[in-house]
Amino acid sequence: MNPYVLATLLSSLGLGTTLTFASSHWLLAWMGLEINTLAIVPLMAQHHHPRAVEATTKYFLIQATAAAVILFASTTNAWITGEWNMVNMSDPVATTMILAALSLKVGLAPMHFWMPEVLQGLDLLTGLILSTWQKLAPFALIIQTSQAFDPLLLTALGLTSVLVGGWGGLNQTQLRKILAYSSIAHMGWMVIILQHAPHLTFLALLMYVLMTSAAFLTLKLSYATKVGALATTWSKSPLLTATAALVLLSLGGLPPLTGFMPKWFILQELAKQGLPLTATVMALAALISLYFYLRLCYAMTLTVSPNTATSTTPWRTQTNQVSTPLALFTVMALGLLPVAPTVVALVI
Repeated sequence: MNPYVLATLLSSLGLGTTLTFASSHWLLAWMGLEINTLAIVPLMAQHHHPRAVEATTKYFLIQATAAAVILFASTTNAWITGEWNMVNMSDPVATTMILAALSLKVGLAPMHFWMPEVLQGLDLLTGLILSTWQKLAPFALIIQTSQAFDPLLLTALGLTSVLVGGWGGLNQTQLRKILAYSSIAHMGWMVIILQHAPHLTFLALLMYVLMTSAAFLTLKLSYATKVGALATTWSKSPLLTATAALVLLSLGGLPPLTGFMPKWFILQELAKQGLPLTATVMALAALISLYFYLRLCYAMTLTVSPNTATSTTPWRTQTNQVSTPLALFTVMALGLLPVAPTVVALVI
Protein backbone atom coordinates (compact mmCIF):
# COMPACT_ATOMS: atom_id res chain seq x y z
CA MET A 1 0.00 0.00 0.00
CA ASN A 2 1.14 3.53 -0.81
CA PRO A 3 2.73 5.02 2.36
CA TYR A 4 0.78 8.29 1.95
CA VAL A 5 -2.51 6.39 1.70
CA LEU A 6 -1.51 4.28 4.70
CA ALA A 7 -0.64 7.40 6.73
CA THR A 8 -3.98 8.98 5.78
CA LEU A 9 -5.93 5.86 6.80
CA LEU A 10 -4.08 5.47 10.13
CA SER A 11 -4.53 9.16 10.97
CA SER A 12 -8.24 8.81 10.12
CA LEU A 13 -8.43 5.86 12.55
CA GLY A 14 -6.88 8.06 15.22
CA LEU A 15 -9.19 10.98 14.36
CA GLY A 16 -12.35 8.84 14.52
CA THR A 17 -11.45 7.35 17.90
CA THR A 18 -10.42 10.74 19.35
CA LEU A 19 -13.63 12.34 18.09
CA THR A 20 -15.71 9.65 19.84
CA PHE A 21 -13.62 9.98 23.03
CA ALA A 22 -14.07 13.74 23.17
CA SER A 23 -17.77 13.97 22.32
CA SER A 24 -20.73 14.11 24.66
CA HIS A 25 -23.12 14.59 21.71
CA TRP A 26 -24.52 11.45 20.06
CA LEU A 27 -24.19 12.80 16.52
CA LEU A 28 -20.47 13.56 16.93
CA ALA A 29 -19.87 10.16 18.57
CA TRP A 30 -21.65 8.44 15.67
CA MET A 31 -19.52 10.43 13.21
CA GLY A 32 -16.34 9.26 14.96
CA LEU A 33 -17.46 5.62 14.76
CA GLU A 34 -18.21 6.01 11.04
CA ILE A 35 -14.79 7.57 10.31
CA ASN A 36 -13.24 4.65 12.21
CA THR A 37 -15.11 2.05 10.16
CA LEU A 38 -14.41 3.69 6.80
CA ALA A 39 -10.70 4.08 7.62
CA ILE A 40 -10.12 0.40 8.45
CA VAL A 41 -12.07 -1.04 5.48
CA PRO A 42 -9.27 -0.34 2.89
CA LEU A 43 -6.69 -1.75 5.33
CA MET A 44 -8.69 -4.96 5.63
CA ALA A 45 -9.15 -5.39 1.87
CA GLN A 46 -5.60 -4.42 0.85
CA HIS A 47 -4.45 -7.97 -0.02
CA HIS A 48 -7.24 -8.61 -2.58
CA HIS A 49 -7.65 -12.16 -1.34
CA PRO A 50 -11.20 -13.62 -1.50
CA ARG A 51 -11.14 -14.29 2.27
CA ALA A 52 -10.02 -10.72 2.97
CA VAL A 53 -12.74 -9.26 0.71
CA GLU A 54 -15.35 -11.51 2.37
CA ALA A 55 -14.19 -10.48 5.87
CA THR A 56 -14.23 -6.79 4.85
CA THR A 57 -17.77 -7.06 3.46
CA LYS A 58 -19.04 -8.81 6.61
CA TYR A 59 -17.33 -6.26 8.86
CA PHE A 60 -18.69 -3.29 6.91
CA LEU A 61 -22.27 -4.62 6.95
CA ILE A 62 -22.15 -5.36 10.70
CA GLN A 63 -20.63 -1.98 11.60
CA ALA A 64 -23.05 -0.11 9.31
CA THR A 65 -25.99 -1.92 10.96
CA ALA A 66 -24.72 -1.05 14.45
CA ALA A 67 -24.12 2.59 13.44
CA ALA A 68 -27.65 2.85 11.97
CA VAL A 69 -29.15 1.46 15.20
CA ILE A 70 -27.09 3.94 17.29
CA LEU A 71 -28.29 6.84 15.11
CA PHE A 72 -31.91 5.67 15.31
CA ALA A 73 -31.78 5.13 19.09
CA SER A 74 -30.08 8.47 19.79
CA THR A 75 -32.61 10.27 17.54
CA THR A 76 -35.45 8.54 19.41
CA ASN A 77 -33.92 9.61 22.74
CA ALA A 78 -33.47 13.19 21.50
CA TRP A 79 -37.09 13.23 20.28
CA ILE A 80 -38.35 12.13 23.72
CA THR A 81 -35.97 14.08 26.01
CA GLY A 82 -35.28 17.08 23.79
CA GLU A 83 -31.46 16.81 23.90
CA TRP A 84 -28.63 14.85 22.26
CA ASN A 85 -26.47 14.61 25.37
CA MET A 86 -25.14 11.14 26.23
CA VAL A 87 -25.64 11.61 29.97
CA ASN A 88 -29.41 12.09 29.65
CA MET A 89 -30.50 8.61 28.49
CA SER A 90 -33.91 8.31 30.12
CA ASP A 91 -35.82 6.30 27.50
CA PRO A 92 -35.45 2.56 28.27
CA VAL A 93 -36.08 1.41 24.66
CA ALA A 94 -33.45 3.77 23.22
CA THR A 95 -30.99 2.79 25.97
CA THR A 96 -31.40 -0.93 25.29
CA MET A 97 -30.97 -0.35 21.55
CA ILE A 98 -27.78 1.65 22.16
CA LEU A 99 -26.38 -1.17 24.33
CA ALA A 100 -27.27 -3.79 21.68
CA ALA A 101 -25.62 -1.73 18.91
CA LEU A 102 -22.44 -1.07 20.91
CA SER A 103 -22.29 -4.76 21.90
CA LEU A 104 -22.50 -5.62 18.20
CA LYS A 105 -19.66 -3.21 17.47
CA VAL A 106 -17.25 -4.67 20.05
CA GLY A 107 -18.37 -8.29 19.59
CA LEU A 108 -20.03 -9.09 22.91
CA ALA A 109 -21.97 -12.38 23.01
CA PRO A 110 -24.61 -13.07 21.74
CA MET A 111 -23.74 -10.45 19.05
CA HIS A 112 -20.31 -11.99 18.52
CA PHE A 113 -20.81 -14.26 15.51
CA TRP A 114 -19.07 -11.94 13.03
CA MET A 115 -15.86 -11.59 15.07
CA PRO A 116 -14.09 -14.97 14.53
CA GLU A 117 -15.06 -15.10 10.84
CA VAL A 118 -13.85 -11.56 10.13
CA LEU A 119 -10.59 -11.97 12.06
CA GLN A 120 -9.86 -15.23 10.26
CA GLY A 121 -9.91 -13.46 6.89
CA LEU A 122 -7.38 -10.76 7.85
CA ASP A 123 -3.62 -10.65 8.14
CA LEU A 124 -2.22 -10.52 11.68
CA LEU A 125 -1.39 -6.80 11.74
CA THR A 126 -4.86 -5.68 10.58
CA GLY A 127 -6.32 -8.27 12.97
CA LEU A 128 -4.36 -6.61 15.78
CA ILE A 129 -5.86 -3.20 14.91
CA LEU A 130 -9.34 -4.74 14.75
CA SER A 131 -8.91 -6.52 18.12
CA THR A 132 -7.46 -3.55 20.02
CA TRP A 133 -7.82 -0.06 18.53
CA GLN A 134 -11.28 -0.62 17.04
CA LYS A 135 -12.64 -1.62 20.47
CA LEU A 136 -11.65 1.66 22.14
CA ALA A 137 -14.25 4.05 20.68
CA PRO A 138 -17.35 1.83 21.25
CA PHE A 139 -16.08 0.95 24.74
CA ALA A 140 -15.68 4.65 25.56
CA LEU A 141 -19.37 5.10 24.70
CA ILE A 142 -20.36 2.06 26.79
CA ILE A 143 -18.43 3.47 29.78
CA GLN A 144 -19.93 6.96 29.34
CA THR A 145 -23.51 5.67 29.22
CA SER A 146 -23.09 2.71 31.60
CA GLN A 147 -25.22 4.11 34.43
CA ALA A 148 -28.30 4.22 32.18
CA PHE A 149 -28.15 0.49 31.36
CA ASP A 150 -30.03 -2.25 33.19
CA PRO A 151 -27.55 -3.96 35.61
CA LEU A 152 -29.10 -7.39 34.99
CA LEU A 153 -28.64 -6.98 31.23
CA LEU A 154 -24.97 -6.01 31.65
CA THR A 155 -24.37 -9.00 33.95
CA ALA A 156 -26.06 -11.34 31.46
CA LEU A 157 -23.94 -9.93 28.59
CA GLY A 158 -20.75 -10.32 30.64
CA LEU A 159 -21.42 -13.90 31.75
CA THR A 160 -22.57 -14.98 28.26
CA SER A 161 -19.45 -13.46 26.66
CA VAL A 162 -17.06 -15.16 29.08
CA LEU A 163 -18.76 -18.54 28.62
CA VAL A 164 -19.05 -18.25 24.82
CA GLY A 165 -15.46 -16.99 24.57
CA GLY A 166 -14.30 -20.04 26.51
CA TRP A 167 -16.45 -22.68 24.79
CA GLY A 168 -15.92 -21.28 21.30
CA GLY A 169 -12.15 -21.44 21.45
CA LEU A 170 -11.94 -25.05 22.63
CA ASN A 171 -12.10 -26.85 19.29
CA GLN A 172 -10.34 -24.26 17.09
CA THR A 173 -7.16 -24.93 15.14
CA GLN A 174 -6.84 -21.44 13.63
CA LEU A 175 -4.93 -19.05 15.88
CA ARG A 176 -6.79 -15.96 14.72
CA LYS A 177 -10.14 -17.55 15.63
CA ILE A 178 -8.74 -18.52 19.04
CA LEU A 179 -7.66 -14.91 19.61
CA ALA A 180 -11.13 -13.74 18.49
CA TYR A 181 -12.82 -15.93 21.12
CA SER A 182 -10.22 -14.75 23.64
CA SER A 183 -11.25 -11.17 22.80
CA ILE A 184 -14.95 -12.01 23.34
CA ALA A 185 -14.17 -13.51 26.78
CA HIS A 186 -12.12 -10.47 27.82
CA MET A 187 -14.92 -8.12 26.75
CA GLY A 188 -17.21 -10.05 29.11
CA TRP A 189 -14.84 -9.39 32.03
CA MET A 190 -14.89 -5.67 31.25
CA VAL A 191 -18.68 -5.42 30.98
CA ILE A 192 -19.48 -7.41 34.14
CA ILE A 193 -17.84 -4.83 36.42
CA LEU A 194 -18.83 -1.74 34.42
CA GLN A 195 -21.47 -0.28 36.74
CA HIS A 196 -19.72 -1.20 39.99
CA ALA A 197 -16.20 0.04 39.18
CA PRO A 198 -15.65 1.71 35.76
CA HIS A 199 -11.94 2.23 36.59
CA LEU A 200 -11.52 -1.57 36.68
CA THR A 201 -13.13 -1.81 33.24
CA PHE A 202 -10.56 0.70 31.99
CA LEU A 203 -7.74 -1.25 33.68
CA ALA A 204 -8.95 -4.55 32.14
CA LEU A 205 -9.18 -2.90 28.69
CA LEU A 206 -5.63 -1.54 28.98
CA MET A 207 -4.21 -4.92 30.07
CA TYR A 208 -6.17 -6.67 27.30
CA VAL A 209 -4.66 -4.32 24.67
CA LEU A 210 -1.12 -4.95 25.97
CA MET A 211 -1.48 -8.75 26.09
CA THR A 212 -3.29 -9.08 22.76
CA SER A 213 -0.72 -6.84 21.05
CA ALA A 214 2.08 -9.06 22.39
CA ALA A 215 0.24 -12.22 21.20
CA PHE A 216 -0.44 -10.92 17.67
CA LEU A 217 3.08 -9.53 17.20
CA THR A 218 4.57 -12.85 18.38
CA LEU A 219 2.51 -14.80 15.85
CA LYS A 220 3.46 -12.30 13.14
CA LEU A 221 7.16 -12.68 13.89
CA SER A 222 6.92 -16.49 13.84
CA TYR A 223 4.63 -16.57 10.74
CA ALA A 224 2.18 -18.86 12.57
CA THR A 225 -1.56 -18.88 11.80
CA LYS A 226 -2.44 -22.50 12.76
CA VAL A 227 -1.88 -24.50 15.95
CA GLY A 228 0.17 -27.03 13.97
CA ALA A 229 2.63 -24.33 12.88
CA LEU A 230 3.44 -23.59 16.53
CA ALA A 231 5.15 -26.97 16.89
CA THR A 232 8.01 -25.85 14.63
CA THR A 233 8.70 -22.51 16.33
CA TRP A 234 10.82 -23.80 19.22
CA SER A 235 13.61 -25.04 16.90
CA LYS A 236 13.72 -21.72 15.04
CA SER A 237 13.49 -19.29 17.97
CA PRO A 238 13.42 -20.89 21.43
CA LEU A 239 13.39 -17.58 23.33
CA LEU A 240 10.40 -16.29 21.34
CA THR A 241 8.60 -19.60 22.00
CA ALA A 242 9.18 -19.29 25.75
CA THR A 243 7.92 -15.70 25.91
CA ALA A 244 4.95 -16.55 23.63
CA ALA A 245 3.87 -19.34 25.98
CA LEU A 246 4.06 -16.93 28.92
CA VAL A 247 2.06 -14.28 27.02
CA LEU A 248 -0.68 -16.86 26.36
CA LEU A 249 -0.75 -17.84 30.04
CA SER A 250 -0.96 -14.13 30.89
CA LEU A 251 -4.00 -13.86 28.58
CA GLY A 252 -5.45 -16.79 30.53
CA GLY A 253 -4.98 -14.84 33.77
CA LEU A 254 -2.43 -16.99 35.60
CA PRO A 255 -0.39 -15.43 38.41
CA PRO A 256 2.31 -14.04 38.61
CA LEU A 257 1.70 -12.57 35.15
CA THR A 258 0.05 -9.28 34.18
CA GLY A 259 -3.25 -10.88 33.09
CA PHE A 260 -3.97 -11.97 36.66
CA MET A 261 -4.23 -8.36 37.91
CA PRO A 262 -7.54 -7.24 36.28
CA LYS A 263 -9.23 -10.60 36.98
CA TRP A 264 -8.13 -10.50 40.62
CA PHE A 265 -9.45 -6.95 41.11
CA ILE A 266 -12.72 -7.68 39.28
CA LEU A 267 -13.45 -10.83 41.35
CA GLN A 268 -12.57 -8.92 44.52
CA GLU A 269 -14.92 -6.06 43.59
CA LEU A 270 -17.77 -8.46 42.71
CA ALA A 271 -17.40 -10.13 46.12
CA LYS A 272 -17.43 -6.69 47.81
CA GLN A 273 -20.63 -5.76 45.95
CA GLY A 274 -22.37 -8.84 47.37
CA LEU A 275 -22.25 -10.89 44.15
CA PRO A 276 -20.33 -14.02 45.18
CA LEU A 277 -22.26 -16.29 42.79
CA THR A 278 -21.42 -14.08 39.78
CA ALA A 279 -17.77 -14.00 40.87
CA THR A 280 -17.69 -17.81 41.18
CA VAL A 281 -19.22 -18.35 37.73
CA MET A 282 -16.74 -15.85 36.22
CA ALA A 283 -13.78 -17.60 37.87
CA LEU A 284 -14.96 -21.03 36.67
CA ALA A 285 -15.61 -19.70 33.15
CA ALA A 286 -12.05 -18.35 33.08
CA LEU A 287 -10.83 -21.94 33.52
CA ILE A 288 -12.46 -22.90 30.20
CA SER A 289 -10.49 -20.16 28.42
CA LEU A 290 -7.34 -21.21 30.26
CA TYR A 291 -7.67 -24.69 28.75
CA PHE A 292 -7.20 -23.54 25.17
CA TYR A 293 -4.31 -21.23 26.14
CA LEU A 294 -2.66 -24.25 27.80
CA ARG A 295 -3.35 -26.26 24.65
CA LEU A 296 -1.45 -23.68 22.61
CA CYS A 297 1.41 -23.69 25.15
CA TYR A 298 1.52 -27.49 24.91
CA ALA A 299 1.69 -27.32 21.11
CA MET A 300 4.51 -24.77 21.28
CA THR A 301 6.73 -26.09 24.02
CA LEU A 302 6.01 -29.76 24.64
CA THR A 303 5.50 -31.26 21.19
CA VAL A 304 8.03 -32.03 18.49
CA SER A 305 7.15 -31.25 14.88
CA PRO A 306 6.65 -34.32 12.64
CA ASN A 307 9.86 -35.51 10.95
CA THR A 308 8.31 -37.59 8.18
CA ALA A 309 9.43 -37.07 4.60
CA THR A 310 5.99 -35.74 3.59
CA SER A 311 5.99 -32.86 6.08
CA THR A 312 7.35 -29.51 4.92
CA THR A 313 9.76 -27.69 7.22
CA PRO A 314 9.68 -23.89 6.94
CA TRP A 315 12.93 -22.21 5.88
CA ARG A 316 14.92 -20.81 8.78
CA THR A 317 15.69 -17.48 7.14
CA GLN A 318 16.74 -14.42 9.09
CA THR A 319 13.67 -12.23 9.64
CA ASN A 320 13.77 -8.54 8.76
CA GLN A 321 10.73 -7.64 10.87
CA VAL A 322 11.02 -4.98 13.55
CA SER A 323 10.91 -6.67 16.95
CA THR A 324 11.15 -3.63 19.28
CA PRO A 325 7.34 -3.20 19.73
CA LEU A 326 7.07 -6.94 20.41
CA ALA A 327 9.76 -6.75 23.11
CA LEU A 328 8.03 -3.76 24.72
CA PHE A 329 4.55 -5.34 24.72
CA THR A 330 5.90 -8.71 25.91
CA VAL A 331 7.64 -7.12 28.92
CA MET A 332 4.42 -5.30 29.85
CA ALA A 333 2.27 -8.39 29.24
CA LEU A 334 4.43 -10.45 31.61
CA GLY A 335 5.75 -8.18 34.34
CA LEU A 336 3.16 -5.63 35.46
CA LEU A 337 1.66 -7.62 38.37
CA PRO A 338 4.16 -6.20 40.93
CA VAL A 339 2.79 -2.68 40.24
CA ALA A 340 -0.70 -3.82 41.37
CA PRO A 341 -0.43 -2.04 44.78
CA THR A 342 0.46 1.18 42.94
CA VAL A 343 -2.58 0.74 40.68
CA VAL A 344 -4.77 0.20 43.74
CA ALA A 345 -3.38 3.34 45.37
CA LEU A 346 -3.92 5.41 42.21
CA VAL A 347 -7.38 4.36 41.07
CA ILE A 348 -9.22 2.90 44.04
